[in-house]
Amino acid sequence: MTRSAGRVQGSARTLDKPRRGKLAIHLALIAGALIMMVPLLWMLTTSLKTTRSVHLPPYLLPTEFAWSNYIEAWRAADFARFYINSGVMTVGIVGGQLLFSSLAGYAFARLKFPGRNLLFFLVLATMMVPLYVTLIPSYLIVRWLGWLDSYQGLIAPRLVSAFGIFLMRQFYLSIPSELEEAALMDGASRLRIWWSIALPLSMPALATLGIFAFLFSWNDFLWPLIVTSSAGMRTVQLGLAEFTGRYGTRWTLLTAGSLTATLPAIIAFLIGQRWLVRGIRVERMK
Repeated sequence: MTRSAGRVQGSARTLDKPRRGKLAIHLALIAGALIMMVPLLWMLTTSLKTTRSVHLPPYLLPTEFAWSNYIEAWRAADFARFYINSGVMTVGIVGGQLLFSSLAGYAFARLKFPGRNLLFFLVLATMMVPLYVTLIPSYLIVRWLGWLDSYQGLIAPRLVSAFGIFLMRQFYLSIPSELEEAALMDGASRLRIWWSIALPLSMPALATLGIFAFLFSWNDFLWPLIVTSSAGMRTVQLGLAEFTGRYGTRWTLLTAGSLTATLPAIIAFLIGQRWLVRGIRVERMK
């Protein structure tokens, strides 16, 4: 009896060790998530404070909630127009990157043509070039085309992404080629195979690329600042700069506007996270 009881206790201890390890990992992740949420929480409380209380000694919760800051921030700047400009720019960039990256990635993964590996290497080499190096050449091309202060100038230079091409190529390489070979034997063209077989199977990769492209284009500040000049073409990120003037920063309105500007990014992530998780599960099963 004592031996069997000792074995049971030993097995229970061995089972408790993995549980303790998982518990420690989860506690560490929760602590990290709380630390990451502190700036967002501070911005939320600042947006609800009065202008006078912002300049007092800092405290987390406001004594009185100034919900009117959001209405005043919306009226102080033409945020309706800024949201339209950012929305048009973001939708155009995301749609273009999904289309061109998917087509180019499929071509590099499945089609055989002379210089394919060299061309793909050149595409990867562009990822090593800093973004700021390409600003002046891109600006000169946009000016030569007459696209300054227009949607074309905001969208066209960001339609193609080397990272997107690389991501889609790697995903297409993981798809079994037997399905495409059967479609070729039935007389389907490569474009038909891409549209009917490869594209539906690549939804996790497309969702990942779409989220990255959305966050990059929605939060982009430098390129819209360079290529636009009129107030009617400003984006949300440029509109937030209006709360910083020569005589100081209106922190309550700035934080209120910043919170409203982050809502589309949060919504996009919540919509696409299901596909992200599905893509991670697929990769783990391979």
